[in-house]
Amino acid sequence: MKIAHFTRSRIAPIAAILGAGALLGTVGPFASKFDNLACQAVGVIFSVGWSWACFAFLVGYSRRSRIEASLLASSALAVGVAVYYIFKFLSPDVPAGGHVISGAGDGLSSRALFWGVAAFVFGAPIGLLGSMARTPGIGGLGFRLLVPLIAFFEASLRLTAEVDDSQGRVVEMVWASVRALSAVAVVLLVGHTVWNWWHGRGTRQPAPAKRL
Repeated sequence: MKIAHFTRSRIAPIAAILGAGALLGTVGPFASKFDNLACQAVGVIFSVGWSWACFAFLVGYSRRSRIEASLLASSALAVGVAVYYIFKFLSPDVPAGGHVISGAGDGLSSRALFWGVAAFVFGAPIGLLGSMARTPGIGGLGFRLLVPLIAFFEASLRLTAEVDDSQGRVVEMVWASVRALSAVAVVLLVGHTVWNWWHGRGTRQPAPAKRL
């Protein structure tokens, strides 16, 4: 009974998080292989930094232990990167010109090693910040704003530096939408926290006066 309870309470959630990391690694490259607007948009979103940072943050947010949050976030991100590049290796992209990219021999292994190490190293602090975002009230607001702020700044940079006529309207639409939704998320998070603080301040009962 104790072993079964330990499996349900500890091992199963860890396996689910690592499985989610593997799923994250397949979504972007798999969706990019379909020639329609929705799949292309999904491929763009799940192949860039902020969505991976969001995943590590949510992993950390789901764990009460900050040590566990850090280790699981970095491990799940590393699994996702490994699966991402394995998928790229097994199913390389073939554009209209016929030149295979993201296959063997184009530096795929070095990129996989670099991003795998980066995911493991940077996943830990992001997971830790996700766990700290569980702090209620204004004390945890700065941590909760991390992901929408990352998404907003990355979308802004990509809109100015990467979007051009050759990439089509899909990429521009995706980044404009991400930036707008990130700004809305920041406003909602700040407003919700301030409202709860003000409402709690108004309903807080004064301490009873001490008798002499």
